[in-house]
Amino acid sequence: MKLYLIPSYLADETQKMIPPIISEVIVATKYYLVENERTARRYISSLDLGVNVRDLRFFILDKRTKPNSLKKVFEMIPDDANVGIISEAGCPGIADPGAKAVSWAHKNHIEVIALPGPSSIFLALMASGFSGQNFTFHGYVPLKDPERQQFFKMLVNEVGRKGNTQIFMETPYRNEQLLNDLLGNLPPDMLLSVSANLTAPDQFVKTMPIKRWKREKPQLRKVPAIFSVGVS
Repeated sequence: MKLYLIPSYLADETQKMIPPIISEVIVATKYYLVENERTARRYISSLDLGVNVRDLRFFILDKRTKPNSLKKVFEMIPDDANVGIISEAGCPGIADPGAKAVSWAHKNHIEVIALPGPSSIFLALMASGFSGQNFTFHGYVPLKDPERQQFFKMLVNEVGRKGNTQIFMETPYRNEQLLNDLLGNLPPDMLLSVSANLTAPDQFVKTMPIKRWKREKPQLRKVPAIFSVGVS
C-alpha cells in the first residue's frame, strides 16, 4: 500500500497549478481520505482524466477523526491499493487534518509519498520578502482576549528579538477584523505582508509597514488569506 498526499487548487479554475504527476496518481488510485467528499469528487472530475468518480471510494478525514476510525478505514482497503489524501485547498498535512493519516501510516509501515503542488503558506512566504530561513507558522489567530492580545505581543517580540518570520491565518469572513486588530496593535514601522486569493487572477500580495497599511487598507472580500510579519 502507498499513501499519496495530493495537493488541490487554492482557487477555482487554476488547473495549470496542478503538476502532471498528480493526474498520473489519481488515474491509478481508487481510495481517498478527504475532508469533504463533494469537493473532492468535483476536484477529480475537473481534471478531466476520464476517471469515473462513481467508482471511487471516499472516507472522511477531518478534525474529529480518531485513530480507531483510521484503523477501520485502512482495514477496508486492499493491501496493494493506492490511497490518496486530498485537502480542501493546497497541500495535505499543512494546516490540514491529513497529518493524522500520515502519522498512522508511518506507525503501520505504509509508504508515504508527498506530491508537489500549491501551498498558500509557502507561496505567501515566498512572496513576502521575509526570511525563508527561519519562520514559524502559527495557524489560526486566537479569537478572544487575553490570548489574542498576547499573540500580537508575541509577534512583535519574536520579530524584534530574532527577525524570524511569523506566519498566521484567519477564517476568510474574519480577515477584515484581523487586519484592523493588526493595524491597531503592531508598531507603525513593523512590516506586514498580506497574500489573498493566491493563484487566482485577482490575487492580492503586498508587503509594507503598518503605517502605510493604515493609509491603503484593502478590502479582503472574505477570500482566503495568509498574513505574515517579519523583516526584509
